[in-house]
Amino acid sequence: MISVLYLITILTLIGIYALATLGLNITMGYAGQVNLGQAAFVGIGAFTSAILTTSYHISFWIALPLAGIMAFLIGILIGIVSIRLKQDFLAITTIGFNFIVVAIFLYYDVFGGSFGIINIPRPTLFGITLKSSYYMILVFIVLAIAMFFNYWMENSWLGMALRAIKEDEDAAESMGIDVKKYKIIAFSFGAFFAGVAGSLLAHFKTYIVWSDFGFSVSIMLLTMCILGGLESMYGPIIGASIVILLPEIFRPLAEYRLITYAIFLIVLLKYMPQGIIGRGSYLDRKIRAFFKGEESTRKEEDQNAEDS
Repeated sequence: MISVLYLITILTLIGIYALATLGLNITMGYAGQVNLGQAAFVGIGAFTSAILTTSYHISFWIALPLAGIMAFLIGILIGIVSIRLKQDFLAITTIGFNFIVVAIFLYYDVFGGSFGIINIPRPTLFGITLKSSYYMILVFIVLAIAMFFNYWMENSWLGMALRAIKEDEDAAESMGIDVKKYKIIAFSFGAFFAGVAGSLLAHFKTYIVWSDFGFSVSIMLLTMCILGGLESMYGPIIGASIVILLPEIFRPLAEYRLITYAIFLIVLLKYMPQGIIGRGSYLDRKIRAFFKGEESTRKEEDQNAEDS
């Protein structure tokens, strides 16, 4: 029998990691920039929020956006570097970035060193401490806001520009799109959502340590992103749900997590390169065909009504 508290914990983690994956999907799915260091941005947000609330006693509601802004600013710096690198070199650079950030967390006392930061406070609202189901609701409200932004971006000039860059940078530039600027925007927004996710993770666990944001976590987020589907608003939720739930189902394989993720990625890239619900995937085509069919039927009914 699964306890309610255990279920709430799993759902909260799914929401947090879906938020971080949503940011990665902006960078990789829409802009086509390889990022194998997304966990570093999650860690930056987590430690920023933890330090602000524990050492400086700043409210969680202020620390949460500041954590995203800190990750956003560092994302701009990485974005500036990314405009000079091609895919393979960018992947290596983001891996190195992840290891550098984790090393800073480990060797600098301000981040708690090898012991991390403890006693991170839970947020309060109107005198009520947000924990358990209340905190889960908060996480999904933030995720819903992020998904709304994703929806706006997908249907705006920003989304069209990013997709054009992903398809062909030279062609996009010939059409007047500032490729460098939009690459930096993609990296910074992807980092922002990861930073916010890190803040939510820190205040959910109330204890963070450098190893929570290692390279294996970046691979986990990458798996979630590809599994759910690139260029899909709902893909990060599907990917996060599967990747979070599978280790719970197959707990004996917990020690082989990295190998499991690697096998997942190889199988996905071979047989489902668009993911479960990514743009161009089998399920995506069926859903679009269904709605197009309904739309054409509705137009035909309206036309018949007008004729009569």
